[in-house]
Amino acid sequence: MRALWPLCLALGAAAAAAGGGPSAERSAVWGPGLRAAAALPARYFYVQAVDAEGLRFTSSPGENAFQVKITAPEEQFTRVGVQVLDRKDGSFLVRYRMYASYKSLRIEVKTGDKHVAKSPYILKGPIYHENCDCPQEESSAWLEEMNCPQTIPQIQRDLANFPIVDSDKIAKEIPQRFGQRQSLCHYTIKDNEVYIKTYGEHVGFRIFMDAILLSLTRKVKMPDVEFFVNLGDWPLEKRKPPQSLHPIFSWCGSSESKDIVMPTYDLTDSVLETMGRVSLDMMSVQANTGPSWEDKNTTAFWRGRDSRKERLELVKLSRKYPEIIDAAFTNFFFFKHDESLYGPIVKHISFFDFFKYKYQINIDGTVAAYRLPYLLAGNSVVLKQDSIYYEHFYNELQPWKHYIPFKSDLSDLLEKLQWAKDHDEEAKNIAKSGQEFARNNLMGDHIFCYYFKLFQEYASLQVSEPKIRDGMEKVQQPDDDLFPCTCHRKKVQ
Repeated sequence: MRALWPLCLALGAAAAAAGGGPSAERSAVWGPGLRAAAALPARYFYVQAVDAEGLRFTSSPGENAFQVKITAPEEQFTRVGVQVLDRKDGSFLVRYRMYASYKSLRIEVKTGDKHVAKSPYILKGPIYHENCDCPQEESSAWLEEMNCPQTIPQIQRDLANFPIVDSDKIAKEIPQRFGQRQSLCHYTIKDNEVYIKTYGEHVGFRIFMDAILLSLTRKVKMPDVEFFVNLGDWPLEKRKPPQSLHPIFSWCGSSESKDIVMPTYDLTDSVLETMGRVSLDMMSVQANTGPSWEDKNTTAFWRGRDSRKERLELVKLSRKYPEIIDAAFTNFFFFKHDESLYGPIVKHISFFDFFKYKYQINIDGTVAAYRLPYLLAGNSVVLKQDSIYYEHFYNELQPWKHYIPFKSDLSDLLEKLQWAKDHDEEAKNIAKSGQEFARNNLMGDHIFCYYFKLFQEYASLQVSEPKIRDGMEKVQQPDDDLFPCTCHRKKVQ
């Protein structure tokens, strides 16, 4: 886990003295968005307000306390979108999305008319925007530029089931086992180009996998690798030793399967489309966490569709104890015959409005509920159902530290809610720890690191050469870029 706050200031952190605004000299600025080579769809960095006495603000000094201006000194126009997001805890997240590439960037961070910390920050380029196809040839250099961890425990756990990977063998056997009845994609990355063959009728979700692979190959030389991706909800590989296991990449894992987990399509898409076509992502949620803890509604909250029987039970509990739980369906699909019992459906509300409530209930859908990253990033406490399903980060979460657990059958949910109400300060601290986990482990750079490390380590297990198989088609890079870039690197071979 990478801490977001420099240690020297963390040791002296305290609520800032009332009355004084942030000190330009003492406030801090840091983060990957200040590194030219750390290319992301939306780059970001942090500003922490500190007063003249050196005390860190723990509440907002005002959403306009800091002003950020980004320019390309050598260009007539700078095509960069910038947003300063107030996280309401004394810190700000600054995100920017580049729509062209530049030789250099000048980032000014000011409070009033004074430059903050070491502003202006000069990024010496070239600095490439998201659609620029200019991969770093040395993977070790890219990993360092992105500040990726040396090892990722979940990857180690998943790949331990596959000491060797025979691409020729699995290219035949996996389609035979799963190709007719599943939504499956067979990928080969060769010479940093992406190739695909699909199996099954429902392969629309390949767009998310295509997008992250193309984005990665624009940024770094990927290893030659051949693999299968499950586009469905449920993990596929349920064999047990001594049966031969097949490596299948899935967005969700379970204690009853051996699939290799990746970040979910939802989280992946939100990273790629931050400041684009999505409104909910790991950055925007940090600026929309609702009222302060003390001012939140003390009713537990849940909204969703009827994709699991336990969700019906939750709505039933809500009917019985409306002053304790506010749970309702926004759509009926799986249990339409029960709509008269558990309806009527209610209107969708903005996800950001969830955080008006102090207690957030996270309950499985068809598999794991993919909203958990966003719930953790808020400043409400998450009550999470015990589950056989998990996303790529669940095994690093600790019950009673990052969330409050409750039994899968909901039998102790009311008891756990009562505990949270009786132990308000502990619940607040759990909410804070969950929020810090999300901030430190689930941002865009963490997701890119996870994918690359996964493919790199998987590729090292291959004992036969990845091949472009019969029936595969090349996945083309997008060609609608209004501002094409000139790559300064040699063409990757």
